[in-house]
Amino acid sequence: MQLQYFFQSLWGIINEMSPYILLGFLIAGFLHVFIKPAAMSRHLAGSGIMPVVKAALFGIPLPLCSCGVLPTAVALRRQGASKGATTSFLIATPQTGVDSIAATYSLLGLPFAILRPIAALIGSVIGGGAVNKLAQDEDSIPDTMPASCCASTRKDEYAGLSLPRKIVEAVRYGLVDMVASVGKWLVIGLVIAALITVLVPDQLFLSLNRYPLLAMGVMILVAVPMYVCATGSIPIAMSLMLKGLSPGVAFVLLMAGPAANFASVMVLSRTMGRRATLIYVGSVVATAIGFGLMIDYLLPSGWFIPQTSHLMSCHDGHSGTPLFPTVCSILLGLLLIYTAMKSHSHNNTHTHTHTHNPNKNTMRREYIIEGMSCPHCQATVTKAISALSGAENVTTDLSTGTAIVEGEVSPEAVKEAVYNAGFTIR
Repeated sequence: MQLQYFFQSLWGIINEMSPYILLGFLIAGFLHVFIKPAAMSRHLAGSGIMPVVKAALFGIPLPLCSCGVLPTAVALRRQGASKGATTSFLIATPQTGVDSIAATYSLLGLPFAILRPIAALIGSVIGGGAVNKLAQDEDSIPDTMPASCCASTRKDEYAGLSLPRKIVEAVRYGLVDMVASVGKWLVIGLVIAALITVLVPDQLFLSLNRYPLLAMGVMILVAVPMYVCATGSIPIAMSLMLKGLSPGVAFVLLMAGPAANFASVMVLSRTMGRRATLIYVGSVVATAIGFGLMIDYLLPSGWFIPQTSHLMSCHDGHSGTPLFPTVCSILLGLLLIYTAMKSHSHNNTHTHTHTHNPNKNTMRREYIIEGMSCPHCQATVTKAISALSGAENVTTDLSTGTAIVEGEVSPEAVKEAVYNAGFTIR
């Protein structure tokens, strides 16, 4: 009986989220193709509060999780973005994204969907402004380069394409690359949410609601080391609320989990310095707890009732499900299976080949890439190296963290391209 309830709950949550997730992925693809990092970095340079605000506004809609945002933020810093703007981008981007905002609306309602980007904006501006004031002159590993070295590989890739071809690339990125990057964490979040719904007693979290700050502190301790993406955290937060946890504590999970984890803290410490890292973590935690307390004590509780119609239908025995969400759920499942099979069949490798003379002897070198932790990172490294003149065949292996480069291209050029993309070669 519990197993049946588990699958019913899982299917109900997927049906509620899938139309919004697919829409978010499509919008994400268009943002990826039509927004160029080189243009972003021009707006994020300089001192003052405006680059910090622009960085937050750029980052909020971008569909990058906390591992995918790291190389992007490091690359922006190396292209001239200020420390404050880079910190602001690092805080705002993983907490939201068009896909997660749409999915938040589907499961948690409009107030949650509005408050997430507002909290991300305020927290990132506070954190970025504090870094500009308190940690701008702190010593860190050199991370800026001359502007002539920083041509964006993405600009080279899409600049010459026609509008129809760009649209095709946007759809492909959204429904293939984005699904491959976020899919694993989304599935984990859905399964955890269904398990909480089935196995956790309703009374477990009720006692914690009498001590809101303690509950939020516990949630911070759980969420920070546990990697969870902005979209994957939504079904977990909904299930915890259905078990009696307050909306404010659930909001802390939604904001702190995606933004602060050990990987982002280590990279930020190395790139920006220890003081900037402490400000980064502090602003994430303070903003999450501040908005959580506001939700629990200042805003009407009726605004924060999860969308539980799918679970109620499971309890009442109604099997009828609208056709469109079912089709979206099936399509999302097929995309998840396709990207998983594709990743497995290629043994976690990504290859980019240029047409070249097979009779010509080419040089072949292998490089160890540091920081390549997800398919998005892997694709970024492949594209950066493939854009180099003389690179004929580039193969990156995610499982081993290596890149094999064939062609007449110097190690210095490869190292510079990888560095500009936000990674390093060991």
